[in-house]
Amino acid sequence: MSSLAQTKPNNQSTFLTKFFQQLRSYPARLKSYVIAFTSIAFWIVIWQGLAQFKVNLGFVNFSNVPTPLDVIHALWAFFQLSAAFEHVESSVFRVVVGFVLAALIGVGIGLLAGRYQKLAAFLMPPLEVLRPIPAVAWIPLAILIFPSSEASMIFITFIGALFPILLNTVHGVGAVDPRLVASAKSLGASDLAIIHEVIIPGALPNIITGLSIGMGTCWFCLVTAEMISGQHGIGYFTWESFTLQNYSNIVVGMVLIGALGMFSSTLVRVIGNRFTPWYQLRKS
Repeated sequence: MSSLAQTKPNNQSTFLTKFFQQLRSYPARLKSYVIAFTSIAFWIVIWQGLAQFKVNLGFVNFSNVPTPLDVIHALWAFFQLSAAFEHVESSVFRVVVGFVLAALIGVGIGLLAGRYQKLAAFLMPPLEVLRPIPAVAWIPLAILIFPSSEASMIFITFIGALFPILLNTVHGVGAVDPRLVASAKSLGASDLAIIHEVIIPGALPNIITGLSIGMGTCWFCLVTAEMISGQHGIGYFTWESFTLQNYSNIVVGMVLIGALGMFSSTLVRVIGNRFTPWYQLRKS
């Protein structure tokens, strides 16, 4: 009974300690949110002034740029369209499929290339040749290779996300402390066990960074592909608005791309942080 009585107060004290630690962190979080909101509001005010007064500085002209109020009205009108959900759904689907394929292949090759030098010597040179080629240059070849424009656009998003994920994984594996690998070997761990228990946890922060960067690159590449070969999607909507000289809708497309890209990249980081609690504690 006495041991149970001692355990209960200890649990209560631990709970209270964690509660007050979180409570003290709220002012810092609130301060960062206020700074972020102030920064966004400041640049929106600058944008409103430049567009409303049609400022022309010679080398840059805001005469045809819509104001934030015009964009808000256009954004509201966009969501009243029957095809609005189809545009967003098409883009999200292409990004998710391309990103998942790039994550599986990029992380897999990165782990093997980072762990085994001979395999890296075989795999990395051709990948390094392909890496500087921009996504736009892949579009004509993708249209020729794949039977449908949908598959070609997914391939473009895949290519855009693959190399950031691959390189960050390789660097993450290379940064793992060799003493940890040596200790695992001395305990009789197999290569598979070393990769699973030592390499992947040690490289995970870098892998998550690569996944976050790759997600943002996915959106960049997708919009380029949709502008050229798409019939639905946010990129197609943005390019169609340009051809129709509907300038407010151009900015609507840009805002949607930015918001979806920021949300998806943040989601990847948040999920990644859940899998690396030790790394978050070390940073804090």
